[in-house]
Parts: sequence; structure tokens; C-alpha cells
Amino acid sequence: MSIAAPPPIPVPVEDLSPGHIAHLKERALFVRLETVRLISIAKVGHYTSVFSCAEIFSALYYDAMRLRHGEPKWPGRDRFLMGKGHAAVGLYPLLADWGFFDKALLDGYTRLGNPLGDHPDMRKVAGVDFSSGSIGHALSGGLGMALGGRLQNNPFDVYVLLGDGEMHEGQVWEAAMAAAHYKTSNLIAIIDRNGYQLDGKVDDIIGIEPLGDKWRAFGWDVHEVDGHDVAAVARLLRQLKADTQREKPVCVIALTVKGKGVEYMETEPGWHLGWLAEEDELLAIEEIKSKGGVQ
Repeated sequence: MSIAAPPPIPVPVEDLSPGHIAHLKERALFVRLETVRLISIAKVGHYTSVFSCAEIFSALYYDAMRLRHGEPKWPGRDRFLMGKGHAAVGLYPLLADWGFFDKALLDGYTRLGNPLGDHPDMRKVAGVDFSSGSIGHALSGGLGMALGGRLQNNPFDVYVLLGDGEMHEGQVWEAAMAAAHYKTSNLIAIIDRNGYQLDGKVDDIIGIEPLGDKWRAFGWDVHEVDGHDVAAVARLLRQLKADTQREKPVCVIALTVKGKGVEYMETEPGWHLGWLAEEDELLAIEEIKSKGGVQ
């Protein structure tokens, strides 16, 4: 997969400082390390699904999204929904870092009585805007929120993170068609194009290319970005937010590597779901730390 240059967005935005880029890289590293730690508690989990979107999480929660610390229900906040809800283990540490719930809850991840499950539940976890479980519903939910914000004259943006295997779900395309029809310009879909799903390579199961052209044909503005270049992701999201004249929903195709940061996970699709023995966990942590900013 090659990275096509995104169409120009003639909107001046403040560039990222070297210090801020370093902070975004550190937060992506934090996501990976906390994912390893929490899965060690649960004894099974989705390492690779988080590792492919760690930089996306960082760019959203520490640059693009409008949030208030300790106020998960602030009406003016930007909304975030996860189609690939099995990556919630990487999201929870960020929500705790924003003060949306007590960080101590992380230490009981998936344990009996703890609200933090393998998939996010908006009824139990502060900061979660939409529940997940069955894949394919998040874009529809995001569309509803985007339209609701318009009706309330509340100018928040809605970000929806989708897996590329999720493109096999018909409901995604129904939502895409409706979003373009209603010109929901405050809706941004981000596709984690890591090439794999539970059953293997996405394009071996059902081919989804030319993915960008399909979204354009459905009436969306489409941009491609290296999903592990956290500065590039943040710059693109800044440009999109600054473009108050856009009239279409936006699709960002983030080209990523499943399991990015642990080499053997990048080449073995079986790590979609797994658990590291203690000695392997220590080696994985060492490798992740040694790579720091992975791009």
C-alpha cells in the first residue's frame, strides 16, 4: 500500500513544536506499555489491534480533540467512537489520564465487578461515548451524534475509529451514504488500515481496494496518512479542524502495521488475540521501549 498525498487544505494551522511531537510519541509509547500491563492482568487481549492505532489515539487525545480534564460529560467536547472496540484496552489509560475515572480502576481491568471490559461500555465507563461489541455500528452512531450536534447548534466534531476489516460490514456503507447526503462535515472517520483482521489478511477474505476511491464515490473527502507518524496524523487532524468551510464528511485512511512495535507480532496474524508469558512480556516491553517513537 502506498501513501497518496492528501488533497490540499488551504487552511493555515499552527505547526507542532518539537517538544509537542516528543510528547505525542511518549503518549503513544504509554498506550503500548499500558496495553501490555493490562493484558497481563486479564491474561488475554488484543495487543496488535492497539499497537496499530497507538499513534492515532495519541494524536486524537493529546492534540486534535477538544476535551476538558475531569469533565467526561462536558457538552462541548468532541466525541470519539470505536468501531474496533476490541482496542479499548489502549483507550482506557487515556481516559484515566484525562481524569474521567480513577486510575486505580485500571489495576482491576476485566476483573469481576470492574467496569473496564474487553469492549467499552458507555453505561459503565466515564469518557466512553458509544459502546462496542458487535462490529460495524459505530459510524451510524457517530452520524447520529454529528446530526444531533447540528440540531443543537453545538459545534463539536465526531471522530470514529474503524478497522479495515470493518469495511466488510454493510452498515458502514449505509452510514457513509447517509452522512454524505446530509453533509455532516463535523464527522471524521479514521480507518486503521493495518491489513489484517481476526481471520487473516483483510483483502484475502474480501478485497476492499480501491478503498479511498470507494469513500470518494460515496461523497466523502478522503485523505491518506502514515498512521505511525504521529506528527503527520496530528497535522492532518489540525488542518481538518481548522477548515470550517468544509461541506463533506471526512475519511482518513491511516496506513498502519498491525502489532507495530513488537517485531514478531507484526508478522504473525495469530496475535490478534493472545497473552504473553512473563518472560516474553519482559522482552516485549524492552523492545517497545527501545523503539520509543516507532516511525
